[in-house]
Amino acid sequence: MTVSVKQMQEARLALAAPLFADIAGDARVSFEFFPPKTEKMEETLWESVQTLAPLGPRFVSVTYGAGGTTRERTHATVARIARETDIPAAAHLTCVDATREEIDAIADEYWKAGVRHIVALRGDSPVAGQKFQSPVGGYENAAALVAGLRKLHPFEISVSAYPECHPDSASEAADLDNLKRKLDAGATRAITQFFHEAETFFRFRDAAAKAGIDAEMVPGIMPIMNFGAVQRMSAMCGTVVPDWMGTLFDGLDDRPAARQLVSATIAAELCRRLYAGGVRDFHFYTLNRAELSYAICHLLGIRGQPARVAAQAA
Repeated sequence: MTVSVKQMQEARLALAAPLFADIAGDARVSFEFFPPKTEKMEETLWESVQTLAPLGPRFVSVTYGAGGTTRERTHATVARIARETDIPAAAHLTCVDATREEIDAIADEYWKAGVRHIVALRGDSPVAGQKFQSPVGGYENAAALVAGLRKLHPFEISVSAYPECHPDSASEAADLDNLKRKLDAGATRAITQFFHEAETFFRFRDAAAKAGIDAEMVPGIMPIMNFGAVQRMSAMCGTVVPDWMGTLFDGLDDRPAARQLVSATIAAELCRRLYAGGVRDFHFYTLNRAELSYAICHLLGIRGQPARVAAQAA
């Protein structure tokens, strides 16, 4: 009987050890949330914080709406995490629709609230379809924002990186040059935009190293809650959605429990492949939902300890 290459590959998989059996539990994680708009959303967010806190995250970050539209809610959420938990809290800051003095004042308020970590971003135009325009008297880009924050306080600063190139960049080389400027301005690390295949991150990591970038590069992981929504987000930021992913989610629109199982499987396998490639730090875009991220962390061998988190009604 002739055995095909594909059959040989499947036979090796059948005899292999469980995919996550040999993970040492030495991975480190961080989580991203967005500020809640309603009391119900705040309750959901705080439940997520309570769920993920025992995993001992390096930090949790809270996003910042285009044009500063969530500025006050972001500040309130970050301040509450800093005040009521043991988790280091990181606040997003962008250059959009604010002067340098206004942004510096916000950063000062964060410092006074005990926040020592900023995620510094250029931000997108508040007008859909328009390219970013530096505001009059504002920071012109993320590198300038990083440099400005460095002058204010000794913040830990994270910046963004784009494994598949930022849509506004002229080329991959220009995109890497921009990343290097942000890191040279004083950023601590780069956290990547989400991507869907491990090889995408490995290629980017190699290109960054070739460009002289040796800072910590943390992959951003997006567990998929809604495949259609992820398709739309991916199209906006130039992220390729592989055909096999659509096949796996096909027919699950009305089956949320099954969809969640498929999502956890895909994201966990992505993290396992990254781990096999030497990655030990992961940043999860939680969308304020904890269970998928928690399950993936569990598979990565991360076992939590009780952490201080105040009651929801604080």
